[in-house]
Amino acid sequence: MTRKRILLLGAGGHGKAIADLLLSVGGFEPVGFLDVMPKASQVLGLPVLGDESLLAALAKQGIALAHASVGNNEQRLAAAGRLRAAGFALPSLTHPAALIGHGARLGDGAAILARAVIGPEAEIGPLALINTGAIVEHDCVVKEAAHIGPGAVLAGGVRVGAGALIGAGAVVRPGLVIGDGAVIGAGAAVVENIAAGTLAMGVPARAI
Repeated sequence: MTRKRILLLGAGGHGKAIADLLLSVGGFEPVGFLDVMPKASQVLGLPVLGDESLLAALAKQGIALAHASVGNNEQRLAAAGRLRAAGFALPSLTHPAALIGHGARLGDGAAILARAVIGPEAEIGPLALINTGAIVEHDCVVKEAAHIGPGAVLAGGVRVGAGALIGAGAVVRPGLVIGDGAVIGAGAAVVENIAAGTLAMGVPARAI
């Protein structure tokens, strides 16, 4: 099987998680990272090639795919825009240890990490990040560049707005709406809708 070469933009902690996904899935050949301020010359044995000034040259070498491997939602969205402008396609990425239900849809550039569960007919938007062990149940909608943290649980029919963050271990009751850019603290129990741009924490979660 021919492996598809793919470039990673961002060599931090989330970059390491995406590299692990790619090294596990088998269908891709990660060529390395670009990062403006790398902490090391290699990540999981993959080279840090330089900064974004290399994008055009790498595209000319026939590398057609890339991933914005940046944990921060706004920065990931901006990085993806620069990759698209340079001519790269952004495939969705799914760890082989994740479970994807029938009829689920994954947008371009989305990442589903190890042991995450995506329920039937859930919709994961472009550049959304479903982190390790998160559960996104049936009929949920996770909009563009949102992040569902490690071990978080969205019960059935939850809608998470663009750029929102559901912290590690948080739980959201069925059918609720989390607005664009909202942040749900780690371990929170969300029992009512959360407005756009709101920080909510606690059990039950309350706006701060």
